[in-house]
Amino acid sequence: MTSVKEFRIDEEPTATELGKGAFVFTDDYSVFDWGKMPDEIPAKGASLCTMGAYNFEQLDAAGIGTHYEGVLVDGELTDLQTAIDAGSQPREMAISLTQVPKLPHETDGYDYETYHDTAGENYLVPLEIVFRNTVPAGSSLRERSAPPDHGLDTAEWPDEVVELPEPVVEFSTKYEEQDRYLPREEADRIAGQADIDALEAVAREVNEYLNRQAAEAGFAHEDGKIECLYYQGEIYVADVVGTFDENRFSYEGKEISKEVIRQYHKRTQPAWVEAVSEAKATASERNRADWKALCERQPEPLEGHSIEVASNLYQAGTNAYVGQEVFDAPAIEDTLERVERL
Repeated sequence: MTSVKEFRIDEEPTATELGKGAFVFTDDYSVFDWGKMPDEIPAKGASLCTMGAYNFEQLDAAGIGTHYEGVLVDGELTDLQTAIDAGSQPREMAISLTQVPKLPHETDGYDYETYHDTAGENYLVPLEIVFRNTVPAGSSLRERSAPPDHGLDTAEWPDEVVELPEPVVEFSTKYEEQDRYLPREEADRIAGQADIDALEAVAREVNEYLNRQAAEAGFAHEDGKIECLYYQGEIYVADVVGTFDENRFSYEGKEISKEVIRQYHKRTQPAWVEAVSEAKATASERNRADWKALCERQPEPLEGHSIEVASNLYQAGTNAYVGQEVFDAPAIEDTLERVERL
């Protein structure tokens, strides 16, 4: 199980064949890599399933291979539009499954050689491929590079959001307890048989599609990520693509993504956020994977009104993105006004 969606296996994958299964999207949420938080955000799961399915179907139509098979309504496989026309708000997404071997953690780090020895030619690439179109204040990219590295005519990062002349693609770890950005050479080694240039090319294609789709719906697509599976020499987009949890979007200059919830926790639970940061730093210094065991605080539940606003944010945002009234939610402009008052 992941932190916010359940994972069901109907047919196990093998060394030579993909399996069959489904994501079941819950209303759980996660921030700062904590995993399941103390409360739920109503309709969040259905919103993410709808948005993810919409993007997968568009990518498939554009010839970009994915592991998506359709949505499930009352156990029946169908396409998203048929489900919407029937008045459904699907929460289950049918997918092809690949192998995900255990990634051993030794005293000297993670053992990717064993991961790939087990995986063969059918496996989930243990990387997240991140693409950035903008660099907001607080972005980790500002710590790892300077503006001229990205074709910008300034020596220092300005305080405001910076639009990049060309998207930046980076690679980070997927299954390590703390995500870390990787030099290209290390990312190439961790990717195994999957070609690092091909992974980047797929990420750029997905980013270009998301930029177009977002613009058509009145959004700006700021950044996001994909995960990929490798199967018999081919690369397919996996996990979920282009949702408010995987990507950052803005609408008329206002943030509309999980970043809103992150920032809310920073304002209302700063002690917990700081404790998380300290625990991760301590774990890194001690070469420990279980940083949460070192955290001295637990997150508190959200206040009732903030849960309602967050729920409306996901639903109204999805309606606007797919261009249909899938959910009974306020207009996105009204919802964003309430977000600003949180």
